[in-house]
Amino acid sequence: MTLEVIILGVFVADTAYRAARQPRMGETILGKTFALGPGGKGSNQAVAAGMAGAPVGIITKLGQDQFADMAISTWDVAGVTSLATRHADSYTGAAYIFVDDTTGDNAIIVCPGIASTLAPRDIDRCAAEIAACKVFLTQLEQPLDVTEYALARASAAGAITILNPAPAAELPASMIALCDYVTPNETEAEAITGISVRTPEDAIAAAEVLLEKGCGAAIITLGDNGCVYHDGKTPVHVPAMTSGPVCETTGAGDAFNGGFAAALAEGRVPLDAIRFGTATAAISVTRPGTAPSMPARAEIIGLLAG
Repeated sequence: MTLEVIILGVFVADTAYRAARQPRMGETILGKTFALGPGGKGSNQAVAAGMAGAPVGIITKLGQDQFADMAISTWDVAGVTSLATRHADSYTGAAYIFVDDTTGDNAIIVCPGIASTLAPRDIDRCAAEIAACKVFLTQLEQPLDVTEYALARASAAGAITILNPAPAAELPASMIALCDYVTPNETEAEAITGISVRTPEDAIAAAEVLLEKGCGAAIITLGDNGCVYHDGKTPVHVPAMTSGPVCETTGAGDAFNGGFAAALAEGRVPLDAIRFGTATAAISVTRPGTAPSMPARAEIIGLLAG
């Protein structure tokens, strides 16, 4: 089977703590709940794309440990093909996630583990899969030079390239110019462009900076205010969708990007693909966790039809 979506990224085991607030330095507080589950932006996006119906593979590195076993089983359930290598000399990544019990908002620390050693040779190892895919999606949890190298390989092979620039970082224009789509949230857009993004109008201004840096189109995600799409023509504000009460926003951006990539791979035009990604995210936030919250294709189609 040809893998239509290839994702370069990181798997981490999410350790999620819910509490009324974060502790201050030197302070210990009691939390309300704890959960251990699969995460990592690349892995989450692969699960979202797989659940949405795309034939998808993930390029990464794992340890030889229980967290790696969790990664493989998570991908198997979602129909994701593992292109990962496993290594005994380091650990599979892990993440600390604080979730505000009142709002569902989150703060995250990621330790990528062995995936922090991803190198160009790991991309070359998957050259055939990259050459055959329709959409290539990546983020910034692995080294920047590897991200840029992979985007260059995918672009040269004719794939649609998507960069979700998370976590927030300053990016060279050379990397942005390799992208058909750049998909930052408000914080990430400000880190790249220097423009504080609070409104759709701010997002349009930030998108214009990204376009000047050479990307084909920018999608600035705005949480419950939807997103702004700008391809150098008339910018479009795409409203958010509602699927039910918000439980947790962790992974919403990953749901959007995975759904968006899957929709592009099946030939949807950009705005339709954005709405597909928006519906994917809308369902995911009604559930706890990251990878476990990703909706099935039938649920996404149902929300779009409703």
